[in-house]
Amino acid sequence: MKSEKITRRDFLRISMLAVGSASLTACAAPFMNASGDERPNFLIILTDDQRYDTMQYMPLTKARIFDEGVTFNHGYATTPLCGPSRRSLLTGMYAHTHGTLDNANEDFTEKTFIDYLKEEGYYTGLVGKYANTWKGDPRPEFDYWVSFANGESRYNNPGLNVNGEWIRFQDRYITNVFGEYLLDFVEKADKKSDPFCLFFSPNAPHEPAVPADQDKLTDLILPERLPNFNEEDVSDKPNWLSKDPTLTDEDIADLDEFKRAQILTLFSLDRVIDALLTQLEDKGLLNNTVVIFLSDNGKFWGEHRRATKNSAYEEATRIPFAVRYPPRAPTPHAEERAVANIDIAPTLYQLAGIPIPAKVDGESLAGLLQNKSKENWREGILIEGWPGRGVYAAYHTGNYVYVETAGDKSEFYDLQKDPYQMDNAIDNPEYQPLIEQMRGKLAELRSQNINSTGEDGE
Repeated sequence: MKSEKITRRDFLRISMLAVGSASLTACAAPFMNASGDERPNFLIILTDDQRYDTMQYMPLTKARIFDEGVTFNHGYATTPLCGPSRRSLLTGMYAHTHGTLDNANEDFTEKTFIDYLKEEGYYTGLVGKYANTWKGDPRPEFDYWVSFANGESRYNNPGLNVNGEWIRFQDRYITNVFGEYLLDFVEKADKKSDPFCLFFSPNAPHEPAVPADQDKLTDLILPERLPNFNEEDVSDKPNWLSKDPTLTDEDIADLDEFKRAQILTLFSLDRVIDALLTQLEDKGLLNNTVVIFLSDNGKFWGEHRRATKNSAYEEATRIPFAVRYPPRAPTPHAEERAVANIDIAPTLYQLAGIPIPAKVDGESLAGLLQNKSKENWREGILIEGWPGRGVYAAYHTGNYVYVETAGDKSEFYDLQKDPYQMDNAIDNPEYQPLIEQMRGKLAELRSQNINSTGEDGE
Protein backbone atom coordinates (compact mmCIF):
# COMPACT_ATOMS: atom_id res chain seq x y z
CA MET A 1 0.00 0.00 0.00
CA LYS A 2 2.88 2.33 0.79
CA SER A 3 4.41 1.94 -2.65
CA GLU A 4 1.02 2.61 -4.25
CA LYS A 5 0.73 5.94 -2.40
CA ILE A 6 4.23 6.94 -3.48
CA THR A 7 3.30 6.19 -7.07
CA ARG A 8 0.19 8.35 -6.86
CA ARG A 9 2.08 11.21 -5.28
CA ASP A 10 4.64 10.95 -8.07
CA PHE A 11 1.71 11.15 -10.48
CA LEU A 12 0.57 14.34 -8.75
CA ARG A 13 4.04 15.89 -8.98
CA ILE A 14 4.13 15.18 -12.70
CA SER A 15 0.66 16.65 -13.23
CA MET A 16 1.62 19.80 -11.31
CA LEU A 17 4.54 20.42 -13.67
CA ALA A 18 1.96 21.14 -16.34
CA VAL A 19 0.78 24.16 -14.38
CA GLY A 20 3.79 26.15 -15.54
CA SER A 21 6.74 27.67 -13.71
CA ALA A 22 4.91 30.87 -12.77
CA SER A 23 2.09 29.00 -11.07
CA LEU A 24 4.51 26.68 -9.30
CA THR A 25 6.42 29.67 -7.97
CA ALA A 26 3.21 31.23 -6.72
CA CYS A 27 2.23 28.13 -4.77
CA ALA A 28 5.65 26.95 -3.60
CA ALA A 29 5.38 28.20 0.00
CA PRO A 30 2.01 26.67 0.98
CA PHE A 31 2.10 23.59 -1.23
CA MET A 32 3.60 21.12 1.25
CA ASN A 33 2.41 20.38 4.77
CA ALA A 34 4.57 19.52 7.76
CA SER A 35 4.79 15.85 6.81
CA GLY A 36 5.91 16.63 3.26
CA ASP A 37 2.54 15.68 1.75
CA GLU A 38 2.06 17.71 -1.43
CA ARG A 39 -1.64 17.01 -1.87
CA PRO A 40 -4.08 19.91 -1.42
CA ASN A 41 -6.84 20.17 1.15
CA PHE A 42 -10.44 20.40 -0.05
CA LEU A 43 -13.31 22.52 1.24
CA ILE A 44 -16.60 21.98 -0.58
CA ILE A 45 -19.41 24.36 0.37
CA LEU A 46 -22.80 23.21 -0.93
CA THR A 47 -25.79 25.44 -0.20
CA ASP A 48 -29.38 24.19 -0.44
CA ASP A 49 -31.79 25.65 -3.03
CA GLN A 50 -29.71 28.78 -3.66
CA ARG A 51 -30.35 30.61 -6.93
CA TYR A 52 -27.51 31.69 -9.20
CA ASP A 53 -28.51 35.36 -8.91
CA THR A 54 -28.16 35.76 -5.13
CA MET A 55 -24.43 36.10 -4.51
CA GLN A 56 -24.79 39.87 -4.04
CA TYR A 57 -26.35 38.97 -0.68
CA MET A 58 -23.18 37.13 0.36
CA PRO A 59 -20.56 39.88 -0.14
CA LEU A 60 -17.91 38.30 2.09
CA THR A 61 -18.14 34.94 0.35
CA LYS A 62 -18.17 36.57 -3.05
CA ALA A 63 -15.09 38.65 -2.26
CA ARG A 64 -13.10 35.77 -0.77
CA ILE A 65 -13.98 32.92 -3.12
CA PHE A 66 -15.49 34.21 -6.36
CA ASP A 67 -13.37 37.37 -6.65
CA GLU A 68 -10.18 35.53 -5.67
CA GLY A 69 -10.76 32.49 -7.86
CA VAL A 70 -12.63 31.30 -10.92
CA THR A 71 -16.29 32.25 -11.31
CA PHE A 72 -18.15 29.80 -13.53
CA ASN A 73 -20.93 31.88 -15.06
CA HIS A 74 -22.58 28.81 -16.58
CA GLY A 75 -22.62 26.34 -13.69
CA TYR A 76 -25.48 23.83 -13.62
CA ALA A 77 -27.07 21.11 -11.52
CA THR A 78 -27.55 18.11 -13.79
CA THR A 79 -30.74 17.10 -11.94
CA PRO A 80 -32.18 20.13 -10.11
CA LEU A 81 -33.49 18.28 -7.06
CA CYS A 82 -31.72 17.82 -3.71
CA GLY A 83 -31.26 14.03 -3.59
CA PRO A 84 -30.10 13.34 -7.14
CA SER A 85 -28.01 16.51 -7.27
CA ARG A 86 -26.08 15.69 -4.10
CA ARG A 87 -25.35 12.18 -5.30
CA SER A 88 -24.14 13.59 -8.62
CA LEU A 89 -21.78 15.94 -6.81
CA LEU A 90 -20.42 13.23 -4.52
CA THR A 91 -19.98 10.63 -7.28
CA GLY A 92 -19.35 12.69 -10.42
CA MET A 93 -22.15 10.74 -12.11
CA TYR A 94 -25.36 11.70 -13.85
CA ALA A 95 -28.47 10.59 -11.98
CA HIS A 96 -29.16 7.90 -14.55
CA THR A 97 -25.73 6.45 -13.74
CA HIS A 98 -25.87 6.49 -9.94
CA GLY A 99 -29.59 5.62 -9.82
CA THR A 100 -30.87 8.23 -7.33
CA LEU A 101 -33.71 9.81 -9.29
CA ASP A 102 -35.67 11.59 -6.57
CA ASN A 103 -35.63 12.49 -2.88
CA ALA A 104 -37.47 9.38 -1.73
CA ASN A 105 -35.22 6.76 -3.31
CA GLU A 106 -31.63 7.67 -2.53
CA ASP A 107 -29.28 4.82 -3.38
CA PHE A 108 -25.98 4.85 -1.48
CA THR A 109 -24.22 1.96 -3.18
CA GLU A 110 -21.84 4.02 -5.34
CA LYS A 111 -18.57 5.14 -3.79
CA THR A 112 -18.10 8.89 -3.43
CA PHE A 113 -15.04 11.10 -3.55
CA ILE A 114 -15.14 11.07 0.26
CA ASP A 115 -14.62 7.29 0.21
CA TYR A 116 -11.66 7.53 -2.14
CA LEU A 117 -10.03 10.42 -0.29
CA LYS A 118 -10.43 8.61 3.04
CA GLU A 119 -8.76 5.52 1.57
CA GLU A 120 -5.84 7.70 0.47
CA GLY A 121 -5.26 9.10 3.94
CA TYR A 122 -7.36 12.28 3.92
CA TYR A 123 -8.94 13.47 7.16
CA THR A 124 -12.60 13.79 6.17
CA GLY A 125 -15.45 15.76 7.70
CA LEU A 126 -19.11 16.58 7.13
CA VAL A 127 -20.87 19.54 8.69
CA GLY A 128 -24.48 19.94 7.57
CA LYS A 129 -26.86 17.95 5.42
CA TYR A 130 -25.83 14.65 3.88
CA ALA A 131 -28.98 13.46 2.11
CA ASN A 132 -32.75 13.76 2.44
CA THR A 133 -33.32 10.19 3.57
CA TRP A 134 -30.18 9.62 5.64
CA LYS A 135 -31.07 8.88 9.27
CA GLY A 136 -28.35 11.16 10.59
CA ASP A 137 -25.90 8.69 12.15
CA PRO A 138 -22.23 9.07 11.16
CA ARG A 139 -21.12 7.38 7.97
CA PRO A 140 -17.86 5.40 8.05
CA GLU A 141 -16.15 7.42 5.30
CA PHE A 142 -16.22 10.52 7.53
CA ASP A 143 -13.78 10.97 10.41
CA TYR A 144 -15.75 13.98 11.67
CA TRP A 145 -19.55 14.22 11.55
CA VAL A 146 -22.10 16.92 12.44
CA SER A 147 -25.46 16.41 10.76
CA PHE A 148 -29.23 16.09 11.16
CA ALA A 149 -31.66 13.33 10.25
CA ASN A 150 -33.78 12.76 7.16
CA GLY A 151 -33.07 16.08 5.46
CA GLU A 152 -34.56 18.08 8.34
CA SER A 153 -34.33 21.79 7.64
CA ARG A 154 -34.85 23.17 11.13
CA TYR A 155 -33.17 26.51 11.74
CA ASN A 156 -33.85 27.07 15.45
CA ASN A 157 -33.19 24.61 18.29
CA PRO A 158 -31.73 22.01 15.93
CA GLY A 159 -31.09 18.40 16.86
CA LEU A 160 -27.72 17.28 15.53
CA ASN A 161 -25.67 14.13 15.61
CA VAL A 162 -22.19 15.20 16.68
CA ASN A 163 -19.74 12.37 16.09
CA GLY A 164 -22.27 9.77 17.19
CA GLU A 165 -24.02 11.71 19.97
CA TRP A 166 -27.43 13.30 19.44
CA ILE A 167 -27.60 16.81 20.90
CA ARG A 168 -30.51 19.28 20.99
CA PHE A 169 -29.14 22.83 20.74
CA GLN A 170 -31.72 24.88 22.61
CA ASP A 171 -31.99 28.58 21.82
CA ARG A 172 -29.42 28.22 19.09
CA TYR A 173 -29.46 28.99 15.37
CA ILE A 174 -28.29 26.14 13.18
CA THR A 175 -25.92 28.06 10.90
CA ASN A 176 -24.09 29.49 13.90
CA VAL A 177 -23.80 26.01 15.46
CA PHE A 178 -22.41 24.72 12.19
CA GLY A 179 -19.89 27.55 12.25
CA GLU A 180 -18.53 26.49 15.62
CA TYR A 181 -18.02 22.92 14.45
CA LEU A 182 -16.37 24.07 11.24
CA LEU A 183 -13.75 25.87 13.30
CA ASP A 184 -13.39 22.82 15.52
CA PHE A 185 -12.76 20.64 12.47
CA VAL A 186 -10.02 22.98 11.25
CA GLU A 187 -8.37 22.90 14.69
CA LYS A 188 -8.29 19.11 14.56
CA ALA A 189 -7.22 19.00 10.89
CA ASP A 190 -4.35 21.39 11.58
CA LYS A 191 -2.86 18.84 13.98
CA LYS A 192 -2.96 16.04 11.37
CA SER A 193 -0.07 15.08 9.15
CA ASP A 194 -2.38 14.31 6.23
CA PRO A 195 -4.50 16.72 4.18
CA PHE A 196 -8.20 17.17 4.85
CA CYS A 197 -11.48 17.20 2.96
CA LEU A 198 -14.31 19.16 4.60
CA PHE A 199 -17.82 18.97 3.11
CA PHE A 200 -19.92 21.86 4.46
CA SER A 201 -23.54 21.58 3.35
CA PRO A 202 -25.75 23.97 5.31
CA ASN A 203 -29.53 23.80 4.98
CA ALA A 204 -29.70 27.52 4.13
CA PRO A 205 -31.51 28.86 2.21
CA HIS A 206 -33.90 25.88 1.92
CA GLU A 207 -37.49 26.32 3.06
CA PRO A 208 -38.84 27.09 5.62
CA ALA A 209 -36.00 29.65 5.40
CA VAL A 210 -35.99 31.15 8.89
CA PRO A 211 -33.38 33.94 9.25
CA ALA A 212 -31.24 34.42 12.34
CA ASP A 213 -32.78 36.79 14.88
CA GLN A 214 -30.19 39.49 14.20
CA ASP A 215 -31.11 39.49 10.50
CA LYS A 216 -34.91 39.33 10.67
CA LEU A 217 -35.45 43.09 10.81
CA THR A 218 -32.91 43.91 8.11
CA ASP A 219 -34.17 46.59 5.75
CA LEU A 220 -33.98 44.50 2.60
CA ILE A 221 -34.94 45.70 -0.85
CA LEU A 222 -36.13 42.65 -2.77
CA PRO A 223 -34.55 42.05 -6.18
CA GLU A 224 -36.66 43.08 -9.15
CA ARG A 225 -38.86 40.40 -10.63
CA LEU A 226 -37.54 38.89 -13.82
CA PRO A 227 -39.40 39.40 -17.11
CA ASN A 228 -40.62 35.79 -17.01
CA PHE A 229 -42.28 36.25 -13.60
CA ASN A 230 -45.87 34.97 -13.75
CA GLU A 231 -45.36 34.58 -17.49
CA GLU A 232 -48.49 35.84 -19.22
CA ASP A 233 -48.35 33.81 -22.44
CA VAL A 234 -47.24 30.20 -22.07
CA SER A 235 -49.00 28.89 -25.17
CA ASP A 236 -45.61 28.04 -26.71
CA LYS A 237 -44.62 25.92 -23.70
CA PRO A 238 -45.23 22.16 -23.19
CA ASN A 239 -48.64 21.11 -21.93
CA TRP A 240 -47.41 20.41 -18.39
CA LEU A 241 -46.66 24.11 -18.00
CA SER A 242 -49.21 25.75 -20.30
CA LYS A 243 -52.02 24.25 -18.18
CA ASP A 244 -50.79 26.04 -15.05
CA PRO A 245 -52.91 29.06 -14.02
CA THR A 246 -51.29 32.42 -13.43
CA LEU A 247 -50.25 33.22 -9.90
CA THR A 248 -52.82 34.89 -7.68
CA ASP A 249 -52.14 37.95 -5.53
CA GLU A 250 -51.97 35.63 -2.53
CA ASP A 251 -49.46 33.40 -4.34
CA ILE A 252 -47.31 36.41 -5.16
CA ALA A 253 -47.40 37.72 -1.60
CA ASP A 254 -46.31 34.31 -0.27
CA LEU A 255 -43.49 34.13 -2.81
CA ASP A 256 -42.25 37.61 -1.89
CA GLU A 257 -42.23 36.67 1.79
CA PHE A 258 -40.37 33.45 1.04
CA LYS A 259 -37.89 35.24 -1.22
CA ARG A 260 -37.08 37.72 1.54
CA ALA A 261 -36.64 34.93 4.10
CA GLN A 262 -34.38 32.92 1.78
CA ILE A 263 -32.14 35.89 1.16
CA LEU A 264 -31.89 36.74 4.86
CA THR A 265 -30.75 33.21 5.75
CA LEU A 266 -27.74 33.83 3.51
CA PHE A 267 -26.51 36.65 5.78
CA SER A 268 -25.54 34.36 8.66
CA LEU A 269 -24.10 31.83 6.24
CA ASP A 270 -21.93 34.55 4.74
CA ARG A 271 -20.51 35.41 8.15
CA VAL A 272 -19.80 31.76 8.99
CA ILE A 273 -17.98 31.15 5.70
CA ASP A 274 -15.89 34.28 6.24
CA ALA A 275 -14.92 33.09 9.73
CA LEU A 276 -13.99 29.66 8.35
CA LEU A 277 -11.80 31.12 5.62
CA THR A 278 -10.16 33.47 8.13
CA GLN A 279 -9.26 30.55 10.38
CA LEU A 280 -7.80 28.61 7.45
CA GLU A 281 -5.77 31.68 6.56
CA ASP A 282 -4.56 32.18 10.13
CA LYS A 283 -3.43 28.55 10.21
CA GLY A 284 -1.54 28.95 6.94
CA LEU A 285 -3.87 26.42 5.25
CA LEU A 286 -5.97 28.56 2.95
CA ASN A 287 -3.76 28.81 -0.12
CA ASN A 288 -3.25 25.05 -0.24
CA THR A 289 -6.99 24.42 0.11
CA VAL A 290 -9.18 23.99 -2.96
CA VAL A 291 -12.28 25.96 -1.97
CA ILE A 292 -15.38 25.13 -4.01
CA PHE A 293 -18.72 26.92 -3.65
CA LEU A 294 -21.94 25.85 -5.33
CA SER A 295 -25.59 24.99 -4.68
CA ASP A 296 -27.48 21.73 -5.24
CA ASN A 297 -30.08 23.49 -7.43
CA GLY A 298 -31.97 26.75 -7.82
CA LYS A 299 -35.54 27.64 -6.87
CA PHE A 300 -38.34 29.41 -8.72
CA TRP A 301 -39.68 32.66 -7.29
CA GLY A 302 -42.65 32.79 -9.63
CA GLU A 303 -40.82 32.63 -12.96
CA HIS A 304 -42.86 30.75 -15.56
CA ARG A 305 -45.63 30.66 -12.91
CA ARG A 306 -43.54 28.22 -10.89
CA ALA A 307 -42.68 28.05 -7.17
CA THR A 308 -40.74 24.77 -7.05
CA LYS A 309 -37.64 23.43 -8.86
CA ASN A 310 -36.97 20.18 -10.78
CA SER A 311 -37.32 21.70 -14.22
CA ALA A 312 -34.94 22.43 -17.09
CA TYR A 313 -35.42 26.22 -16.87
CA GLU A 314 -32.49 28.38 -15.78
CA GLU A 315 -33.95 29.39 -12.41
CA ALA A 316 -33.88 25.73 -11.32
CA THR A 317 -30.76 24.40 -13.04
CA ARG A 318 -28.29 27.28 -12.97
CA ILE A 319 -26.36 27.66 -9.72
CA PRO A 320 -23.68 29.88 -8.16
CA PHE A 321 -20.38 28.13 -8.84
CA ALA A 322 -16.80 29.16 -8.04
CA VAL A 323 -13.41 27.63 -7.22
CA ARG A 324 -10.58 29.31 -5.34
CA TYR A 325 -7.16 27.66 -5.52
CA PRO A 326 -4.19 29.99 -6.16
CA PRO A 327 -1.73 27.23 -7.19
CA ARG A 328 -3.93 26.43 -10.21
CA ALA A 329 -5.75 29.75 -10.60
CA PRO A 330 -3.36 32.53 -9.49
CA THR A 331 -5.28 35.11 -11.53
CA PRO A 332 -8.99 35.53 -10.76
CA HIS A 333 -11.17 35.27 -13.84
CA ALA A 334 -14.60 34.33 -15.13
CA GLU A 335 -15.16 31.16 -17.17
CA GLU A 336 -17.97 31.04 -19.72
CA ARG A 337 -17.88 27.36 -20.67
CA ALA A 338 -20.65 25.17 -19.21
CA VAL A 339 -19.71 23.19 -16.11
CA ALA A 340 -21.78 21.12 -13.69
CA ASN A 341 -21.90 19.50 -10.27
CA ILE A 342 -20.65 16.24 -11.82
CA ASP A 343 -17.30 17.97 -12.45
CA ILE A 344 -16.45 18.36 -8.75
CA ALA A 345 -15.49 14.73 -8.06
CA PRO A 346 -13.10 14.30 -11.02
CA THR A 347 -11.48 17.64 -10.17
CA LEU A 348 -10.75 16.45 -6.65
CA TYR A 349 -9.46 13.13 -7.94
CA GLN A 350 -7.03 14.78 -10.32
CA LEU A 351 -5.75 17.32 -7.82
CA ALA A 352 -5.31 14.59 -5.18
CA GLY A 353 -3.48 12.32 -7.61
CA ILE A 354 -6.20 9.66 -7.59
CA PRO A 355 -7.14 7.93 -10.87
CA ILE A 356 -10.64 8.96 -11.95
CA PRO A 357 -13.06 6.00 -11.62
CA ALA A 358 -14.41 4.66 -14.90
CA LYS A 359 -18.08 5.36 -14.12
CA VAL A 360 -17.54 9.09 -13.56
CA ASP A 361 -19.44 11.20 -16.13
CA GLY A 362 -17.97 14.57 -15.22
CA GLU A 363 -14.68 16.13 -16.27
CA SER A 364 -11.93 17.70 -14.20
CA LEU A 365 -12.00 21.49 -13.98
CA ALA A 366 -8.24 21.67 -13.40
CA GLY A 367 -7.47 22.93 -16.91
CA LEU A 368 -10.21 25.56 -16.82
CA LEU A 369 -8.87 26.89 -13.54
CA GLN A 370 -5.74 27.96 -15.41
CA ASN A 371 -7.79 30.00 -17.89
CA LYS A 372 -6.57 28.00 -20.86
CA SER A 373 -8.51 29.24 -23.89
CA LYS A 374 -7.52 26.17 -25.90
CA GLU A 375 -8.47 23.70 -23.19
CA ASN A 376 -10.30 20.77 -24.75
CA TRP A 377 -13.76 20.85 -23.19
CA ARG A 378 -17.06 19.16 -23.94
CA GLU A 379 -19.66 21.03 -25.97
CA GLY A 380 -22.54 20.59 -23.53
CA ILE A 381 -24.02 18.79 -20.56
CA LEU A 382 -27.09 16.67 -19.85
CA ILE A 383 -29.83 17.92 -17.56
CA GLU A 384 -32.41 15.29 -16.62
CA GLY A 385 -35.33 14.75 -14.29
CA TRP A 386 -38.14 12.39 -13.38
CA PRO A 387 -40.96 14.43 -11.86
CA GLY A 388 -44.56 13.23 -11.77
CA ARG A 389 -45.46 15.48 -14.67
CA GLY A 390 -43.22 13.46 -16.99
CA VAL A 391 -39.63 12.55 -17.74
CA TYR A 392 -37.53 15.38 -19.18
CA ALA A 393 -34.00 15.81 -20.46
CA ALA A 394 -32.05 18.72 -21.92
CA TYR A 395 -28.79 19.31 -23.72
CA HIS A 396 -27.23 22.54 -22.48
CA THR A 397 -24.21 24.34 -23.94
CA GLY A 398 -24.37 27.43 -21.76
CA ASN A 399 -25.67 29.60 -24.60
CA TYR A 400 -28.30 27.26 -26.00
CA VAL A 401 -30.57 24.66 -24.46
CA TYR A 402 -32.71 21.99 -26.13
CA VAL A 403 -35.33 20.26 -23.95
CA GLU A 404 -37.44 17.15 -24.46
CA THR A 405 -40.36 16.20 -22.22
CA ALA A 406 -41.79 12.70 -22.66
CA GLY A 407 -45.06 12.82 -24.63
CA ASP A 408 -45.00 16.59 -24.79
CA LYS A 409 -43.71 19.53 -26.83
CA SER A 410 -39.96 20.03 -27.11
CA GLU A 411 -38.28 23.36 -26.41
CA PHE A 412 -35.28 25.32 -27.66
CA TYR A 413 -33.91 28.60 -26.32
CA ASP A 414 -31.15 30.89 -27.50
CA LEU A 415 -30.09 32.21 -24.10
CA GLN A 416 -28.03 35.00 -25.62
CA LYS A 417 -31.15 36.52 -27.18
CA ASP A 418 -33.76 35.10 -24.79
CA PRO A 419 -32.10 34.66 -21.36
CA TYR A 420 -35.45 34.32 -19.58
CA GLN A 421 -36.75 31.60 -21.91
CA MET A 422 -39.87 33.51 -22.87
CA ASP A 423 -40.13 32.33 -26.47
CA ASN A 424 -39.85 28.67 -27.38
CA ALA A 425 -37.92 28.67 -30.69
CA ILE A 426 -38.35 24.96 -31.40
CA ASP A 427 -40.08 25.70 -34.73
CA ASN A 428 -37.92 28.65 -35.76
CA PRO A 429 -36.34 27.84 -39.18
CA GLU A 430 -33.19 29.78 -38.25
CA TYR A 431 -32.28 27.27 -35.56
CA GLN A 432 -33.22 23.97 -37.20
CA PRO A 433 -29.64 22.85 -38.03
CA LEU A 434 -28.53 23.58 -34.47
CA ILE A 435 -31.62 21.92 -33.00
CA GLU A 436 -30.97 18.77 -35.00
CA GLN A 437 -27.37 18.72 -33.82
CA MET A 438 -28.39 19.17 -30.18
CA ARG A 439 -31.14 16.57 -30.52
CA GLY A 440 -28.48 14.09 -31.62
CA LYS A 441 -26.18 15.03 -28.74
CA LEU A 442 -29.03 14.56 -26.28
CA ALA A 443 -29.92 11.17 -27.74
CA GLU A 444 -26.30 10.10 -27.42
CA LEU A 445 -26.16 11.04 -23.74
CA ARG A 446 -29.54 9.48 -22.99
CA SER A 447 -28.61 6.21 -24.68
CA GLN A 448 -26.80 5.29 -21.47
CA ASN A 449 -29.92 5.93 -19.38
CA ILE A 450 -30.65 2.94 -17.16
CA ASN A 451 -33.97 4.17 -15.80
CA SER A 452 -36.64 6.26 -17.52
CA THR A 453 -39.29 6.31 -14.82
CA GLY A 454 -39.57 8.10 -11.51
CA GLU A 455 -41.81 9.81 -9.03
CA ASP A 456 -42.35 13.46 -8.34
CA GLY A 457 -39.88 14.75 -5.77
CA GLU A 458 -40.24 18.51 -5.76
